This record gives sequence, C-alpha cells and structure tokens, in this order.
Amino acid sequence: MNYNQIEHENVNVVAKCTGLKNAKNNVNQTGIIFVSEYCQQPNGNLIIEFNINSDSPPIKHIGDYEYHQTKYVHNKGENNITLRDAIENYISTRNNTLSPSTIRGYRIIQNHRFQSVMDKGLKDIADWQKLCNVEAKYYSGKTIKNSYLLISSVLAENGISLPKITLPQIVSEEHPWLDYEQIMTFVRDVHGKECEIPALLALHSLRRSEICALDWGKNIDLKNEHIIVKGALVSDENNKFVRKEANKNESSRRVVPIMIPELLSALKDVEDKTGAIVKCNPNTIWRRVNRVCEKNGLPRVGVHGLRHSFASLAYHLQMPEEECMRLGGWADSKTMHKIYLHLADMDINKHKNKMSEFYKNANGISIENIKSNIINAYEV
Repeated sequence: MNYNQIEHENVNVVAKCTGLKNAKNNVNQTGIIFVSEYCQQPNGNLIIEFNINSDSPPIKHIGDYEYHQTKYVHNKGENNITLRDAIENYISTRNNTLSPSTIRGYRIIQNHRFQSVMDKGLKDIADWQKLCNVEAKYYSGKTIKNSYLLISSVLAENGISLPKITLPQIVSEEHPWLDYEQIMTFVRDVHGKECEIPALLALHSLRRSEICALDWGKNIDLKNEHIIVKGALVSDENNKFVRKEANKNESSRRVVPIMIPELLSALKDVEDKTGAIVKCNPNTIWRRVNRVCEKNGLPRVGVHGLRHSFASLAYHLQMPEEECMRLGGWADSKTMHKIYLHLADMDINKHKNKMSEFYKNANGISIENIKSNIINAYEV
C-alpha cells in the first residue's frame, strides 16, 4: 500500500492511538506522519486517518488489543485553527470519557452559540467581551456562562489565554414544587394512572434520568423494599436516549427505601417484571405528571419538581438536611439548603400572620388568655 506523507509541523494533534500494547507514536523521528487516507474539506483543512506505523496497513486487531482509528485535523498553512474545529478536536479527545448529555451540550454550543466567529481562526478572535455582550441579548446568563466555560477550555488547550471579562448575571429561577398537603392530593389522584410508578419514584427523590434507567433485575428489591439507584438514561448529540452506567455524581448512586405504600403496591401489581421499569418516553412522564397537577389545581411541577417535593416533605417531617441529601443523592448542600430555607421563611410568615391575627382579635382579653391563645396559635 502506498502512503501519503504530510509534514506534521502545523498539525493539531487530537489524540494518540490507544489500546495497543507498546504502541508507538504516529509521528516518526523525521517529523513525517504516515497516513493511508485523507480528504480535504472546503475550508482547506485535511481530515486524516492514521495507521499504527509507516510500514503496515491499518491494524484492526493484535492479540487481546484493539486498534481504534483516530482522526486528526491538519490546519492548512499557518497554525490558526478555527473555533469550530478546535471544539471538534476538544470533543474528539474526550468522546469516551464525557457523558453523552455533556457532548450534546457541547454540540449545541458549537452549532448555535457565537456563530459570528465560529469559523474564524482562534488567533483572529479578539473582543470576547463584546461577543458575550451580543449573545446576552438572546440567551440567559447561565447559557452564556456555560458556553464561555467551554470556549475558555478549548482556547486554553490551544495555548490561548482569555482576558478576564464580565459575564451576564445569572438569574436564579425557582422551580415549583408541592408542599406536604399538595403531595397527598397528588398521590391520591395519580393512583392507577400510567404515570403512577414514575411519579411516585420521583417523590422518592429520583431524577428523571435515574427513573428511566431502572431495570427490574438490577434496581428493584421488592423483598427488602428498596430501590438501588444506579445508572441514567440521557440524550446524546443525536437526540437519542442512551443508557450510561455513571450517575450525575458519586452521591447519586444510593439505596432508597420504598416509603410510599402506593408505590410498593403498584410495583407488586406489575405482571411483566423484566427489562425497564418505565418503558415510555421520558418526556411523556413530564406531560402526564403536569396533567395530574393541572386537574387538581396544583403547580405544574414536572418530574424535577416532584424530586424537590421530596425535600419539601422531608423538611415538614423535620428530617435533618444531611439525611435528606443522602437519600436524594445531592452532592452538596446548596440545593437542599435553599429548599429548606425557603420553607422556613414560609413558616415564619405563617406564624407572623397567626400572631398578627391574634392581636387584631385580642381587645378586652386578659393577659392569661393572651398567653394561652399564643400557645394555641403555634400548636395549630
């Protein structure tokens, strides 16, 4: 087989050949890269597929080791790779370590954010403050921050440091959830409906991705009445749902006792206890949960709001934050503390209103009766 030789001085190396015992670098001592296939893109870049070495055809298998082909981008002329290609390289070097949903997020940034400079060379992009300011007209502060963090990492990997800039303020949007009284209304009405099991799983603190990854043989122990939370179902860059073994964080892997009797009963009543517990599309669960909420005059909380409702009930039952965090798989106390603090403020307002109402009706009442009424107001 004839091999093409390309000088590697301006090649932006994306990855090494991995998985081969004692595999050698694809660049030899004289600075020549040996390739068997390459094609030229309209922008002048070369997409190159490497072989293991210069004197053999592409190797697919050696003993117990597999050869995985890798792609490199060779930038024509000056080493000034475009932002789009640099993001492509950044993703390519991590496609086996990043979550499919993370790659999906990176693709959205690559295809929809900062499009005015996406096909410019990295060295030709200067005023990032102005670019972020323009993007802020159309996207939220959180979206701009996430996009800029990716671009910062991409530029750093290419030896370019970014100046310190001011990003838009992130406006925190509070997700609605159900209080303990609303939870009981929801549980009663969801009984027997198609979304009962996933909804009650969410009220046990499970995320939607965790619910959809549950398997009868791996994750449900009806004998000991607990749920083994392990794995997640997420969207990949092609908007297809794929299972991943790793959860959102280490604390997400957990064992949750089945605490709602209706869930235990619903699980026992399922005849086909094989494969996935929830077989419908994840988005269908969200729609069905909100349908129940609307029917009963409850906030449209979706699946994520039911997860937060678990924390709401934990607060009402005076469960310590640390224990609620462990059951809910929260990695830090920020989310939990925010929910607990919000509910504490609600309780303060409730007690303040009770006291105000008491004094409005306290004219002519003796001191002894005032004390007694205050105690009774807080016992209600």
